[in-house]
Amino acid sequence: MKHILIAASLLTCLLFTGACQKQTTPPPAAGPKKLVVVTTLFPLYDFVRAIGGDKVDVRLLLPPGVEAHSFEPKPEDALRTAKADLFIFTNSYMEPWAVSFVKGLNTGTITLVDSSAGVAFQKAGVEEEKEEHGHEGDHHHGGGMDPHIWLDFGNAQIMVANIAAGLEAKDPANREYYRANADAYRGELKKLDGEYKAGLSSCGKKSFLHGGHYAFGYLANRYGLQYESASAVNADAEPTPAKLMALVRQVRAKGLKYVFSEELLSPRVSEMIAKESGASVLLLHGAHNISKSDFEHGVTFLALMRSNLASLKTGLECK
Repeated sequence: MKHILIAASLLTCLLFTGACQKQTTPPPAAGPKKLVVVTTLFPLYDFVRAIGGDKVDVRLLLPPGVEAHSFEPKPEDALRTAKADLFIFTNSYMEPWAVSFVKGLNTGTITLVDSSAGVAFQKAGVEEEKEEHGHEGDHHHGGGMDPHIWLDFGNAQIMVANIAAGLEAKDPANREYYRANADAYRGELKKLDGEYKAGLSSCGKKSFLHGGHYAFGYLANRYGLQYESASAVNADAEPTPAKLMALVRQVRAKGLKYVFSEELLSPRVSEMIAKESGASVLLLHGAHNISKSDFEHGVTFLALMRSNLASLKTGLECK
């Protein structure tokens, strides 16, 4: 009996000690709170990823693999965005719904950042939307301005500065961190710009033709190239038969060996023009969005643009 009492006493002591240890052991220390940032398009997502580093939790509103021009947020997007600290959009021509979308959340805590502040916009080509089949009045890019500002790397540097300013305002304690990362990334964009200027300086052709919507006007303008697209800015528009035949004649007259297609859209029009003119098809990535596979593999804006440069050098017969 004496042994049983001693064992029971020891067991009680161990149990009590264990209980006390469970009660007094502090929970693991939580890491510093990250800024939650929601962006509309992939370039913004990648810019925030580079500038914010481990201080931010950046999320892409546009699902990977979805074409950007026809996207409008759904109720579930509103629920996810309501928890954000910052909402960063491209510009009012690309996302005319952005300001009202954020205001409609009624949180009062989300900082809205227009990445295009200070950018000089240019017209979206010369063709009127009414000349395209089946989409008159559907064009949601107001004012006839080209929203694809990120494809001018000077504009991209302005966008990076605007994003950094938004992060600094929301999280002033990490101001120097954001500024240093933004400066470094702007340096990468300047380097990329130099690569384009050098790579496209000695080319057999100065014109490129694209079987998609008018997306590469800024890029063409920056490097002194002539650019023609099958459709206007609306990615859903279909070119008329007359437009297609005019493009085929242009390819033949200019002796172009390549026609460009774009990401996440059918290459059918580009292939049709190429077949009729004897040309081949190359991909030119507008970087509005990326595929699910590219997203999972961490593809970057800089990598996409360097791939574009390689395609342009081939298509323009550069030395």
